[in-house]
Amino acid sequence: MIKIAFFSTKEYDKKIFDKYNKKYNYEITYLDSQLNAETAPLAKGYDVVCVFVNDVVDKETIKILKENNVKLIALRCAGFNNVYLKALDENIKAVRVPAYSPNAVAEHATALLLEINRKIYKAYQRTKKYNFTLNGLLGFDICGKTIGVIGTGKIGKVFCQIMKGFGANVIAYDVFEDKEAEKQIGFKYVTLDTLLAKSDIISLHCPLTKENENLVNDETINKMKKGVIIINTSRGKLINSSSLIKGLESEKIKGVGLDVFDEEADFFLNDMSMEYKRNQNLSVLLSMPNVIITSHQAFFTREALNKIAEDTCQNIKDIFETGSCVNEL
Repeated sequence: MIKIAFFSTKEYDKKIFDKYNKKYNYEITYLDSQLNAETAPLAKGYDVVCVFVNDVVDKETIKILKENNVKLIALRCAGFNNVYLKALDENIKAVRVPAYSPNAVAEHATALLLEINRKIYKAYQRTKKYNFTLNGLLGFDICGKTIGVIGTGKIGKVFCQIMKGFGANVIAYDVFEDKEAEKQIGFKYVTLDTLLAKSDIISLHCPLTKENENLVNDETINKMKKGVIIINTSRGKLINSSSLIKGLESEKIKGVGLDVFDEEADFFLNDMSMEYKRNQNLSVLLSMPNVIITSHQAFFTREALNKIAEDTCQNIKDIFETGSCVNEL
């Protein structure tokens, strides 16, 4: 029987994986701990570690996993920037879930945009107190605005389609251009500098790499339109939070919607309400009236959770039965 050490477990993880495991009969031990070099010895005696976005699968962690005869790192997410790929070899492999629900993330990005623009939460808080005034709630039509989409993978393309549905002018930047999608959806590829200069709204939909870490920084913000809105549902480290705060304070940036944060690992997906640990930049952003932050929630739909569990279980089966997997890193 294949034994799995399941790290960073939440109650919904256990519920959905127990459901799908009835088909596979893995022996799963659910652990609250994040995986890192300190907790990696907990995987001793297991064949697989199952990890999520904020688990640290660096060189030292993989070394310890190898020493404890772990054969597979099963990511239950699409991104793999937290894995030191060079340490993978014939003794330990890694798999991921590349497309659990592009619609979920793209729709959440749209929800963040609508909230920032139309100030839904602020209006809700007012009406709860029987204050039905409209002062300070002025928004704008998305129709006719220029939306800049950075990253046109599965999620980025869905977001482009949604924005086209609003009647927006959609431009995009990607290192790997999908010309067929450009034609079918009706967006236009431009250079990054052009996108920064022309976009009323910029939404990030690219994976995190060494090349694009801190993509949004002092220099790139200076190239943006005054009054730009920035949405990020991809990876926190695409945006330098100190630069973001400066852009907000100078009013260069009109609003921000974040589902990720560059220093989120110790905070997001955890209840920190009774803890004293705080992050200064996160606290500043949370205090700003034109910023909305959700806790890495964009993936969190029923359809996505089912797809994550199903594909993760199948990935493990494929590796142990055939030695390879279509979702192998």
